[in-house]
Amino acid sequence: MQNLGIAITGSGSEVPATFLDNLGLTELVDTSDEWITTRTGIHQRRLAQPTESLTSLATAAGKKALAAAGIEPQDLDLILLATSTPDDLFGSACKIQAQLGASNAVAFDLTAACSGFVFGLVTAAQYIRTGVYQKVLLIGADILSRWVDWQDRRTCVLFGDGAGAVVLQANSCDRLLGFELKSDGTQNYCLSVAYTPEQTQLVQGINVGKGNFQPIAMNGKEVYRFAVQKVPEIIDKALFRANLSVDDIDWLILHQANQRIIEAVQDRLNIPEHKVITNLAYYGNTSAASIPLALDEAVSQGTIKTGDVIAVSGFGAGLTWGAAIFQWGK
Repeated sequence: MQNLGIAITGSGSEVPATFLDNLGLTELVDTSDEWITTRTGIHQRRLAQPTESLTSLATAAGKKALAAAGIEPQDLDLILLATSTPDDLFGSACKIQAQLGASNAVAFDLTAACSGFVFGLVTAAQYIRTGVYQKVLLIGADILSRWVDWQDRRTCVLFGDGAGAVVLQANSCDRLLGFELKSDGTQNYCLSVAYTPEQTQLVQGINVGKGNFQPIAMNGKEVYRFAVQKVPEIIDKALFRANLSVDDIDWLILHQANQRIIEAVQDRLNIPEHKVITNLAYYGNTSAASIPLALDEAVSQGTIKTGDVIAVSGFGAGLTWGAAIFQWGK
């Protein structure tokens, strides 16, 4: 089977209309706009209403990406949904497939938390490079507001909801230039949404666990230390695999977790500020949606142009982290 290259040919995004600014958060917890802005760079975040779903956000983002790429839904071979917050514990990708009318596509969820989009990008590329599939829709989407403790000021100021999507197609020239993925489960405790079972006796001597997931728990200092050390390293490794240097990067798009992390990584890589794309201030940390959301915004504004070299890096729960270097367009 002939190996093929890939091209990323379209993008789309969708966020809820409702937003909560920092002033609104002061009504929930002891905090201030200055405290949040100084420590995170976030001014507001979008929040899904109870009537909104991850499926609807992801479907809307997917439709826009397909339109931008000039692809009909029925021409898709594969739909990958990178998410940690599906509407259904069994997954939401198949429902998105149905709502898109992508009747010929296989669909499944992929979970790697805030690294999900980068892991999904690499996964999609392998299907295309081996000739198995030709057209893939990759969606990164999360509704983290469902799992936030709104009385915990360490975490409730950080997270928002949204969806971003890209279309990947088989291409004669491979535009995915290099990548690197990593995981370290020994640090899983640093960031989690843990299941806590309640013991229920079925019959004498047989118990099962029933319960729910706890709100997001995070050791902020450890996650910061992990990110500022590991992200520059993995971008360097991805650049090495691409046979490129930092100077060859036109745009850097990091997972939008915290402005201080973004600036620390930028400084360690010695990348000038004008090459760094961020929209954290207006959306907060949208997990798997953050990179494609920032990417689509930059493409829509005409900032990113065909042929531009883009370095992306995701990092978060697992702990997982990864980087990819690609050229935009065919």
